[in-house]
Amino acid sequence: MNKRLLSLLLTVVMLFTLALAGCAKKNVEPQESAKPQESKEDFKVGFVYVGPIGDGGWTYSHNEGRLAIEKELGVKTYYKESVGETIEETVSAIEELIDEGCKMIFTCSFGFMDGTEMMAEKYPDVIFMHASGYKMNDKNFGNYFGRIYQARYLSGIVAGLKTQTNKIGYVAAMEIPEVIRGINAFALGVQSVNPNATVEVMWTHDWVDSAKEKQAAIALLDKGCDVIAQHQDSVAPQEAARERGVWGIGYHTDMSKVVPEATITSAIWDWRQFYVDQVKSAMEGTWKPISYWEGLDSGVTLLAPLNEALAPEGAAEKVEEARQRIISGEWDVFTGPIKDNQGNIIAKEGEKLTDEQLLGDEMNWLNENVIGQIAR
Repeated sequence: MNKRLLSLLLTVVMLFTLALAGCAKKNVEPQESAKPQESKEDFKVGFVYVGPIGDGGWTYSHNEGRLAIEKELGVKTYYKESVGETIEETVSAIEELIDEGCKMIFTCSFGFMDGTEMMAEKYPDVIFMHASGYKMNDKNFGNYFGRIYQARYLSGIVAGLKTQTNKIGYVAAMEIPEVIRGINAFALGVQSVNPNATVEVMWTHDWVDSAKEKQAAIALLDKGCDVIAQHQDSVAPQEAARERGVWGIGYHTDMSKVVPEATITSAIWDWRQFYVDQVKSAMEGTWKPISYWEGLDSGVTLLAPLNEALAPEGAAEKVEEARQRIISGEWDVFTGPIKDNQGNIIAKEGEKLTDEQLLGDEMNWLNENVIGQIAR
């Protein structure tokens, strides 16, 4: 065999060997691994609040959830408080949180919805969750709230049993379905134990303005109301009740801890576990957009323990009976017969309103025992 032929054969063998080695390497090479988990050092979470964290109400309850994230997950969090509900202010607050490196942002008021939607589109790698709204996408934007109306109904039972004048006042913020739904649930609870009692509504058109809230509560007290309920962010309505020597039903947090002389109970939020679960799933790479709306059985919404010094006789038993009916799923608050205060039939006997009717613009009526109107 001449040298040229031998050289050619050796070259062919060498190329064939290299090719086999390459194939073998390709076959044993591991597949691309899943997205690695985010470390607590790298993952930062932001919150946008409509009020101050010390408001004792709505913002305070969300801030307790933020603190739970830091405690349980060791994640660094940032927040912007007292942010106005314009698109411009919402966007500005979110931009500042993104500049801090936040990879997940919770915007905690209804009016932040449109601004959050815009930023979710602009920053597809950031996760956004919006409280109390209805907009979302299938990538990085979800929403969350709770069936607080169930706890509202229970608190209405307490108020209906407590009132001596049969006049109950309700200081309300915005004329939107969320607030109207709460008024009606509370009024239905009152009606279930005291069909002679009325619930008079006074609007402030602000989520948190303690001066306006207190002024509205005083106006209701001047009309003879001896129980003051609220859909407001501060304890001011409860303070007004205390000053007059009457009683109150708080909201958002257990306001009996702040105004024990007047507050009998409160319809409250506990966001801690929800926030921890959401952030944990985001860090693990398993988070998906959701529209969260759970009730008493979730632990997110609940009725605060009754103030034993003020609670009316038999209230604890009535509340527990209704709570069990709701949790069992056999019955819910908005089950007919229901009429509005204009005499219209909202739900016939045994008819249950749908979630669409509860969440949408169809929630534009007030229960038959409510004194007031909706200006739209």
